[in-house]
Amino acid sequence: MEPQEMTRAEFEGLVAEALDSIPTELAGLMSNLVVVVEDTAPDDDPDLLGLYAGIPLTERDGSYAGFLPDQVSIFMAPILGMCETHADVVEEVRITVVHEVAHHFGIDDARLEELGYA
Repeated sequence: MEPQEMTRAEFEGLVAEALDSIPTELAGLMSNLVVVVEDTAPDDDPDLLGLYAGIPLTERDGSYAGFLPDQVSIFMAPILGMCETHADVVEEVRITVVHEVAHHFGIDDARLEELGYA
């Protein structure tokens, strides 16, 4: 299987579309979060599609102030490498973005699997 080819700008556009697909009432609750596209996954997990790093909303309390933004990283090369078609890339980006943003809301992998986002 040949990996899909796509420019970084095209891929970033798919990530933006995936973020735009999050319902407005949920998107409005996202707080202190940045979403970035990385070319490759970390060396210790080269097949990783996305990663959330931060303090989930469910764990924040009155002392939460002055923290750097939480970060969702979407890894371009592993996603392109696992997809056979452009439509597959679009769908995998959407699933990965929703999966990682869900961690920002405190939703764990077990629940995401139940919902079809794992």
